[in-house]
Amino acid sequence: MDTKIHIIGAGLAGSEAAWQIARRGIAVCLHEMKPHHFSAAHKNENFAELVCSNSLRSDDFEHNAVGLLHQEMRLADSLIMKCADETRVPAGGALAVDRNQFAARVTEYIKNHPLIEVIYDEVIDFPPDDDNLYIIASGPLTSEALSSAIIKKIGGNALSFFDAIAPVIYKNSIDFNKAWYQSRYDKGDQFDYINCPLSQQEYYAFVEALLHAEKTEFHEWEKVQYFDGCLPIEVMAERGPETLVFGPMKPVGLTNPHTAEKPYAVVQLRQDNQEDTLRNMVGFQTKMKYGAQQQIFRMIPGLEQAEFARFGGIHKNTFIKSPVLLDNCLRLKSQPNVRFAGQITGCEGYIESASIGLLCGYFSACDIKQKEPVLPPRTTAFGSMLAHLTDATNIDDYQPMNINFGLFPTIQSEITEKGKFRKLKGMDRKAAYCHRALNDILPWLQDISK
Repeated sequence: MDTKIHIIGAGLAGSEAAWQIARRGIAVCLHEMKPHHFSAAHKNENFAELVCSNSLRSDDFEHNAVGLLHQEMRLADSLIMKCADETRVPAGGALAVDRNQFAARVTEYIKNHPLIEVIYDEVIDFPPDDDNLYIIASGPLTSEALSSAIIKKIGGNALSFFDAIAPVIYKNSIDFNKAWYQSRYDKGDQFDYINCPLSQQEYYAFVEALLHAEKTEFHEWEKVQYFDGCLPIEVMAERGPETLVFGPMKPVGLTNPHTAEKPYAVVQLRQDNQEDTLRNMVGFQTKMKYGAQQQIFRMIPGLEQAEFARFGGIHKNTFIKSPVLLDNCLRLKSQPNVRFAGQITGCEGYIESASIGLLCGYFSACDIKQKEPVLPPRTTAFGSMLAHLTDATNIDDYQPMNINFGLFPTIQSEITEKGKFRKLKGMDRKAAYCHRALNDILPWLQDISK
């Protein structure tokens, strides 16, 4: 270890951090344990592996907090957004990518950069307190050895929750005599989504099967705490028989061309690769055992003969209590030569993880150049996400969080041309958040490019 900055983990956060450091003319060493060791959820040898084609979610930067974060990252020369745009697949207003091509593209850019050295090894010890800088971007599935080292260093401030992934189906096994192509409200291309309709009777039989399915068992010592943004489909069903028709199986904005009868519920399948041979079951993350998944999901009209390229699964994610442990530049307060980036900090979601990697890369480059870093404006998606992780008042019930307008400074009204206040609601209010953020981020982008 003879370089100035070392990054542990080549996921989205680690890869983005390495890119941001290198593009500022600073050498960086990126440590990755794959392909020698894989976590429970990862299968691909490349960097920045995704488990879902729509992991980057909405790309609407005029009305959506996630889309706004996309745009801010594009403006900040994000490697992750560059690769996402280069490998995107049709998904209406969402930014979906071919997962394998996306990971391959990130890996190619990283390995071809002359200032980035990649070392394939498993880091098992906590970084030393020396003259080097370190970024721990090992993700929510940090290896047992490194997790133990982190917990030993930070004490009882490590937490965990359970995360689930959705099944992927071969498209040629879907029955189009029952299913049809259509995006909700006809947004995007009509081929972005495949829809499978259920009658009221079929829906309630499906829910009943979910409730009685054989599911993954946990050890008695494991406290199951799901992240609300990624609940297993059967856990949602346990909250009430109608929960799914107001969630991932809502039938609105769709018209079945096979019959005049309106479906009571609809299952949507999103394109999962650029060749469009695979389809991801939207919102169908699950902890059911594989045999139960095959049996129950084949109850859905159009999926009676479905062949599964990947069954759904569940794994334990770990995150630290960042507001207690980190300063506003993501440094560990007890050892400032170490930063944390990505989902291990409690930013939930791949794009959020990459954004914190981008900030960590910028902050670390400032340290090397002995420059005072400029924090992103609090009104931006960058600034709001950073504040969630480092605000010392956000301690008692700290939980993983996706970017959302609830993290932003509130906008209640605007001044009209006649000098009067107009209360903002709905899409107008969301548009105001986005407009303010994109205006406020421009001076910051100029500062960090110097």
